[in-house]
Amino acid sequence: MLTGNQEDAIVHASAAPLSNSTATRATRVITNTRYVSHAFQARLARVLRIEWLGQTVASICWIGSVLAYGVNSSGDWLQLFAASSWLLANVAAAVTIKAD
Repeated sequence: MLTGNQEDAIVHASAAPLSNSTATRATRVITNTRYVSHAFQARLARVLRIEWLGQTVASICWIGSVLAYGVNSSGDWLQLFAASSWLLANVAAAVTIKAD
């Protein structure tokens, strides 16, 4: 789906005569926009799944509880590191999704 600015750019680009290199660049931009849009939809579908949401909320709550009770010992630091790693893994799983 194109936004208003992208549609305007395509209309203006098609109104003017294009050289071969300009046409190739315009095609590449449109193709990249479609890929980004599909990748974004795939990521959004992943993060709206109950499994991803549940794990992410759980890791954030774990981080919050460690911070609320205070980081006073090495065990507290280990818990904070574990919860942060869990959250980072969830975020990385959503960001690294590739479009089909």
